[in-house]
Amino acid sequence: MRPPFTPTYTHVPPGPVAGPLQLLPINAEVVAVHTADGAHVGSLKKVGGVWKFKAMGYGADGGMEPGHGPLTEQHNMQFATPDADEVSARLLGALAGTPGSLP
Repeated sequence: MRPPFTPTYTHVPPGPVAGPLQLLPINAEVVAVHTADGAHVGSLKKVGGVWKFKAMGYGADGGMEPGHGPLTEQHNMQFATPDADEVSARLLGALAGTPGSLP
């Protein structure tokens, strides 16, 4: 099944992130998180029955940088389920400083 967007894996500069975020299931315990324009910014991983956001950034050379990227401050934010609306609202809300969206 092809996603409704083209996933990209490159450096995303600091600043606003294009929302809403989109989820792309990888397997039963991993879901990739992409911006509205397709940039990969992390993954949700099921750890001990809890879904945790794992931020991912990419260096100028294209190398992966786990725990980095535009959503690095939300690394390890927890979710009950990988619900696209909730994930987008909480991750982007925390980036914007919205109360109630902190980890």
